[in-house]
Amino acid sequence: MRQSFLTKIGTLAAFAAISLTAAPLKAEPKHGIAMYGEPALGQDFIALPYANPNAPKGGKIVTAETGSFDSLNPHIRKGSVPWQLRFLAYESLMGRSYDEPFTLYGLLAESIETGPNREWVEFTLRPEARFSDGSPVTVEDVMWSYETLGTQGHPRYAGAWTKVGAMEQTGPRKIKFTFNTEDREMALIIGMRPILKKAQWEGIDFTESGLENIPVSSAPYVIADFEAGRFVSLKRNPDYWGNDLPFRRGTNNFDEIRMEFFADGTAAFEAFKAGVANTSREFNQQKWDTQYDFPAIDSGDVIKAILPHQRPTGITGFVMNTRRALLDDWRVRDALIHAFNFEFINQTQTGGKQTRITSYFSNSVLGMRDGPAEGKVRALLTPFEAELLPGALDGYALPAGDGSERNRANIRKATAILAEAGWTVDDQGVLRNQAGEAFEFEVLLRQGSAENKAIIDIYTKSLERLGITANVTVIDPAQYKQRTDIYDFDMTYYRRGLSLSPGNEQKLYWGAEGVEAPGTRNWMGMNSPAAEAMIDKILNSQSRDDFIAATRALDRILTSGRYVIPIYAFNISRVAHAKELRYPENLPIYGDWIGWQPDVWWYEE
Repeated sequence: MRQSFLTKIGTLAAFAAISLTAAPLKAEPKHGIAMYGEPALGQDFIALPYANPNAPKGGKIVTAETGSFDSLNPHIRKGSVPWQLRFLAYESLMGRSYDEPFTLYGLLAESIETGPNREWVEFTLRPEARFSDGSPVTVEDVMWSYETLGTQGHPRYAGAWTKVGAMEQTGPRKIKFTFNTEDREMALIIGMRPILKKAQWEGIDFTESGLENIPVSSAPYVIADFEAGRFVSLKRNPDYWGNDLPFRRGTNNFDEIRMEFFADGTAAFEAFKAGVANTSREFNQQKWDTQYDFPAIDSGDVIKAILPHQRPTGITGFVMNTRRALLDDWRVRDALIHAFNFEFINQTQTGGKQTRITSYFSNSVLGMRDGPAEGKVRALLTPFEAELLPGALDGYALPAGDGSERNRANIRKATAILAEAGWTVDDQGVLRNQAGEAFEFEVLLRQGSAENKAIIDIYTKSLERLGITANVTVIDPAQYKQRTDIYDFDMTYYRRGLSLSPGNEQKLYWGAEGVEAPGTRNWMGMNSPAAEAMIDKILNSQSRDDFIAATRALDRILTSGRYVIPIYAFNISRVAHAKELRYPENLPIYGDWIGWQPDVWWYEE
């Protein structure tokens, strides 16, 4: 394997030449790394600021999940996997603090070094690091994991791997990555890959492993029991190697984390009410106000908690696949957004209590500002003015309805936009193009998404007023994954959580490679040089001001692209939980996010 990397050395010649002409700078091993500046926590920190180092161990947390699963390997493209496994059952060289936008601290690695321009990064493994079977985590395991995930694993790992020019062992516990492109974030990203045990996979096809071969890891929890499509039980490893690490103090407190699966949200909620699950997140404000009134709430056995956060809303809604000729015209997408009667849908579904997403990074400092682009944001966008859609430079806002079911003004506007795009209604009330083809498309939904189905049922009635036929297809989770992996849909539900530290993953979300490559998150099929240029600027900004400007510019491109019909903004989290489940008072800036529940919660009678 190492020899295969040495063949890449030629691609690094330019980097080597530059380094020889510069005065040598001595790199120093550090306990952590930040995208900008230094980590907030010093070498001698006791615990993460949102963890309780004195939290007791014991008890269990049980969640009610919707859908099903047919795989327990989250690192490959094949199969449907409980999403939590990526974060609960595996460890990486570095670990994230969710109280800082993008700062990592040593986990499997005791230290990290980088070149003066972050053109390389070197990690030193902890000598005490062990897999769950007691065997040591070695440099060989790390190198095998990176190459295997980068070449055979899920597409999420491929992009970063292409930027690794060389990987080499530089000491008994040291591994060095040298990059073949300028990308400051790579020094951080490369520390976040899951580390697996190489010996487990000798003679086994990693890409086909589903339920038969569960990857061995070094994490605090191991999969102890499961029944396909029914439940997964993770038990805390009593011999976990990292219990005394500052990064781990006050975390991984439950003896068991259990995920129970149900056909739909209604069944999952009834399971929570019956005590089968002991925690539940609620995204519907009206339901939170009106249906969380069962006896366990009244007696105090279940507590309702509202938790604020400062992270972006991300995008939630219904994505339009621009690979389809019908939806490639931005004017058609604009008309479909005008026809979506959010105000009426919101009143019907939530009593009008839910706010709407206004942009991909809304609710955060990274979100685009109202009105025309100014200053650094405008300077970044201007070179791409010919490519940008209306609104990117001059300002864009979603159309607002009057709250009535007819939504007359927006329907009239949609009709006019469609006419500009060559679509008119015939004598039978059918919308057709100049070739006489009817405007008809499919909305693909996954079984168990009852709320989405209710929203789409209202939407299809609005589309009928335009002469458009929308056929709704509901399929099981396995089929849904297969079809979305190859972008076999016209419109479907779409959710992409975004963080305060956007980086390389943005190319997986919106990059041109995803137009054809299967399994990416670019479900809309967007191909925008302007967006890719903004992502490159995000990755190589030398100051936080430049980083914020580049992200706001990207937000304008995404939002004015009219790729998604946005729905609810989740600016707070609503978590109902058994009174025995506790959490620290000090919330991270990410709030109720990955790395908080169940990581720092505990069970206490």
